[in-house]
Amino acid sequence: MRLLLVLSLLSAMTTVHAVGPGLTPVGAEQAGTADGRIPEWTGGVATAPAEYRAGEFHPDPFAADQPLFVIDASNVANYAGELSDGHRALLARYPSFRMPVYPTHRSAAFGPRILEMTAKNRDSAKLVSNGGGVIDAAEGFPFPILDADPGVAARQAIWNHKLKFKGVTTARQENLVTPTPTGAFVPVRLREELLGNYWREGFVVKQDAVLTYFMQIVQAPARLAGDVLLVHETLDQVKNPRQAWIYNPGQRRVRKAPNVGYDNPGAGTDGLRSYDMTDMFNGALDRYDWNYGGKRAMLMPYNAYRMHRKGTTFEEFVRPGHLNTDLLRYELHRVHVVTAELKAGARHQARKRVFYLDEDSWQILAIEHYDAGGKLWRVSEAHCISYYEVPVFWSTIEVHHDLKSGRYIASGLDNLEQPIDFGFRTTAENFSPQALRQRGTR
Repeated sequence: MRLLLVLSLLSAMTTVHAVGPGLTPVGAEQAGTADGRIPEWTGGVATAPAEYRAGEFHPDPFAADQPLFVIDASNVANYAGELSDGHRALLARYPSFRMPVYPTHRSAAFGPRILEMTAKNRDSAKLVSNGGGVIDAAEGFPFPILDADPGVAARQAIWNHKLKFKGVTTARQENLVTPTPTGAFVPVRLREELLGNYWREGFVVKQDAVLTYFMQIVQAPARLAGDVLLVHETLDQVKNPRQAWIYNPGQRRVRKAPNVGYDNPGAGTDGLRSYDMTDMFNGALDRYDWNYGGKRAMLMPYNAYRMHRKGTTFEEFVRPGHLNTDLLRYELHRVHVVTAELKAGARHQARKRVFYLDEDSWQILAIEHYDAGGKLWRVSEAHCISYYEVPVFWSTIEVHHDLKSGRYIASGLDNLEQPIDFGFRTTAENFSPQALRQRGTR
């Protein structure tokens, strides 16, 4: 009876919100692979288990799974066809790095409203400013069906990631670490608040609209405490670049921050993450030529509930060169491959980037960043879970590895805090430059 109910609900969902034959409501292939290693999509993990309580960390729906195999430097050649260049580089750079590979679960899920609006966007959404902005879309993914032109399709895929539902209002108490090559670190404690206009029902989306409001308050260590960053993210960053302000308690004044974008280093990151690497990629698209390379079945970080567990300490996470690999989980998933090459005459530290986007969520799961000489420089990973009470599929921890320095930055460490609050209540008035001073009080 339960199986029949699940199949009935899935049939209703895919019929009402269909975007194409054989596709899921977000444009992924519903069928699995012929060998069964990637299963059919059956709705994802869209409801909380009975033991879950609101405001708690999320129990692992797949806790009984055991690794199918573990990839390390000794056997990497056996799996080269399903590994990204970035993961092969991590295995070569760090002898202690391992990739535990588990059974694949297509857990990504989004609510009925997001799927309904995605189906509407399919027929109306348009790129503007040479792919720098989107119009005639709201709430859902703007482009569940990609254009036949590889340049257009690449930009559409990146916008699907940028406009992926993340909750209308969220608040998060988190920490980031930037270990030295020997593993020494001092955590930076942050509070982050987000208001997403794009996902507000009935919001009128215009080219000059503010897409999201974002505020970040540094709470520790003492030398950084009280610094506040405010960002107004625009829907078209070419026509209307993002607006940003900072408040420094030592100066006791609010000032514009024109450099919060592109490859400028993020505050408190020791130069290991640029502003446009936040949330994997959130920047303007105008400095690159974009190309869509199709889909591949690849081993990617996924269902990272082990990393999300309550009480895991910084010391349990941090290892020299990389996070504790006992906490990692990789699965075989189909991903969209997008390449960005720096335009002639444009400036950015990363000459080329290769993005791997999950077909079931449009979440960027991994990125390779190449330096000015064309050498692989940084490798980024998003370790995601289904926040099934919403539902939304999003990263719980992001990691950006610097292969040259042997260092990395890991953000989203909230295991000693409270998990992200999707029920947070706020208004646009709380994200005004005038509100910064009071938020930055030590």
